[in-house]
Amino acid sequence: MKLLIINGPNLNLLGVREKSVYGTMSYIDLCEYILAEAKKLNVEIEIVQSNSEGEIINFLHNAIGKFQGVIINPGAYTHYSYAIHDAIKAISIKTVEVHLSNIHAREEFRSKSVTAPACVGQISGFGHYGYIMAIMAIMAQLNNSE
Repeated sequence: MKLLIINGPNLNLLGVREKSVYGTMSYIDLCEYILAEAKKLNVEIEIVQSNSEGEIINFLHNAIGKFQGVIINPGAYTHYSYAIHDAIKAISIKTVEVHLSNIHAREEFRSKSVTAPACVGQISGFGHYGYIMAIMAIMAQLNNSE
């Protein structure tokens, strides 16, 4: 099984920005953690990050035929990118939305996700472990659809 993880804007600054919200783990440490845990689950992972909405859409489009699932943390695009929503729907690949913080317990504008309805589910508030939960959720989704 091969999954694509797409991280959106400002995630490259993990460990630097708002540590009280996002924790002290650096982006590189997050990626290494995900790759190590995925290996234990016998799942191949590719991780990409962009601060650009168009590039995130291109990552989604390029996933067709290469990946069985996508995990996406759209960052702030979560709250207003109908273009990313449409791209997730267009690719017809099981996608899970992940957020490190609990977006429903933060500012009101963060509690609305326009991208989540295009996904099979959303995981929010479990920090870096949310990515592992998303891997397991996609594995379960794919096993149930066989």
